[in-house]
Amino acid sequence: MEKVILVTGANSGIGLALCERLLCEDAGLQLCLACRNMQRAEAARSALLTSHPDAHIDLLHLDVGSVRSVLCAAHEVKARYNRLDYLYLNAGIMPNPQIDVKAFFKGLFSSNAVNMFATAEGLLTQQDRVNKDGLQEVFATNLFGHFMLVRELEPVLCQAGQTSRVVWTSSSNARRSAFSLDDVQHRRGTEPYASSKYASDLLSLALNRHNNSQGLYSSVICPGLVMTNLTYGILPSFFWTLIMPIMYLIRIFTNTFTLTPYNGAGALHSLFLQKPESLDPRAKYHSLTSGMGSNYTQPRQMDMDDDMSEALYVKLLEIEKAMRKRLKEEDDDKQAYKKYLHQTE
Repeated sequence: MEKVILVTGANSGIGLALCERLLCEDAGLQLCLACRNMQRAEAARSALLTSHPDAHIDLLHLDVGSVRSVLCAAHEVKARYNRLDYLYLNAGIMPNPQIDVKAFFKGLFSSNAVNMFATAEGLLTQQDRVNKDGLQEVFATNLFGHFMLVRELEPVLCQAGQTSRVVWTSSSNARRSAFSLDDVQHRRGTEPYASSKYASDLLSLALNRHNNSQGLYSSVICPGLVMTNLTYGILPSFFWTLIMPIMYLIRIFTNTFTLTPYNGAGALHSLFLQKPESLDPRAKYHSLTSGMGSNYTQPRQMDMDDDMSEALYVKLLEIEKAMRKRLKEEDDDKQAYKKYLHQTE
């Protein structure tokens, strides 16, 4: 049977590179590009069909930052497919990133330069905002929307006699110090991206604990330092042009500078080729690139514990319950208003 694979954030960057690598591996798979911008999704589909004209590629409108969009998209997926083999949770945002210029130049000429470039630790902050659902935008897009998507798609992911995968695109920027169980949405902090990525690592561990018995396995990957639209948004384009030669030079000394989306998608592609039972649920699988440009994948243990991951899982269930209640109340109000208008005609 042909594999059915859904990729969020598939219209560019790592997501699109993953789709290209998957089709090169298995041209017979059924691929679904789940994207917020359908015009860009169409362009991505056309690009993939140019190199793989016989590929089966569907499009799905999905804004993981909107609870209602997630529910609608999940409903459509369940109507289209009777099963789902792989769910790649790749969509993510880093709004209004700001660089601490002083810290940047101080670190640039220090022994911490490589680590600074690789993780942006102590260097990068973002200005988050509240979305239409009343949630912090980064939390909603990078974590909670994907959590609800997994929950909604359980009927096609968890089936008797079938194993299925959930794979999260995490980051080396995911740090325990940026996350707090008392502030899972990171309302009071300045590093919502790092917080959301660490939370996705925790959540993956919890999903395995709750769903492995149903045949659903979760893993996390780190794409390394990749030049994508998200990365280019951190600094002006001319600056990246100036330092790119330095980046390639640094790659001789560190394997985390994958730089291209194709190399960044290496770990995502690698997990496609492995049996889920053989993977370590407590490891993050890193896309790495040698100084000569060779791409490979390596697991590294994550800094987390079961109690914290379970506590986060419970909190997300509570937020999910509140969101569902809110949407039901909104729908009931709309129906009541429509009924009122009909009676007054």
